[in-house]
Amino acid sequence: MADYTEAARPLVELEPRFDYFIGIDSDGCAFDTMEIKHKECFIPNIIKYWDLQAVSKYAREAAEFVNLYSKWRGINRWPALIMVFDLLRERPEVQARRVEPPEAPHIRAFIASGLPLSNDGLKAYMAEHPHPELDRALAWSNGVNAAIADIVHGVPPFPFVRESLSFLADKADLMVVSATPQEALVREWEEHDIARYVRIIAGQEMGTKSEHLALAAKGKYAPDHILMIGDAPGDLKAARANNALFFPVNPGHEEESWQRFFEEAVHKFLAGEYAGAYEARLIAEFEKLLPEVPPWKRK
Repeated sequence: MADYTEAARPLVELEPRFDYFIGIDSDGCAFDTMEIKHKECFIPNIIKYWDLQAVSKYAREAAEFVNLYSKWRGINRWPALIMVFDLLRERPEVQARRVEPPEAPHIRAFIASGLPLSNDGLKAYMAEHPHPELDRALAWSNGVNAAIADIVHGVPPFPFVRESLSFLADKADLMVVSATPQEALVREWEEHDIARYVRIIAGQEMGTKSEHLALAAKGKYAPDHILMIGDAPGDLKAARANNALFFPVNPGHEEESWQRFFEEAVHKFLAGEYAGAYEARLIAEFEKLLPEVPPWKRK
């Protein structure tokens, strides 16, 4: 595990108040913010900072596939950016326009470094490995964050999120488990007055989602008393890495998912009836929604 000692101290020091723990992802799970963040904030800045204007249509398709409509939905911005470049490089339409998306070796090295995949992590890496590519990468990431701060507000939680949090407030320890920067998470959860329901808001500065769960919950609660709620395969992976249960918020069907959680799934979880066939059915339904092959390769 990477060294997140100071930033992650609140996770390590979390003491259970209840017998149950529930981690909740934020973007696209509790809030309908995935579409606006990627389509209005991430993608325009990818095109702007990485000189992809001549293939903007294909850059948009690749970025939407990676970040919204595939099994990689919800992954950290840095690996996602590399995937967009790689998908673009192999497209005949991009090659025909003689546009060469970045190979980005220095960003790849940063990703492999074990440092937090955040702006602070990148700055720490740049102190030892300065390079113009990383200067541009940081400018891009700052541009994304500025656009999110400027554009993304007034987006409420999905219906039944607030009701679920209120119901669970005296039954389980609740925590935000997210790869989003902390500042944006706190702003969104406080803007809609639901931060008061959670013990901790954990963003990318505190480590990966799997590390959040490991530090805050693993060994402190019985495995079948730990539940992760998420809308992406990475959330499921984080749950499984910690032997925890998973409730999927299905992309494109978020309202129905949260209604099912509030009316049915949460009661099964608290009654010890969630694990097994019920969870397996929900996960199978979820996995069908997120393909591995891009639509332009399926034609």
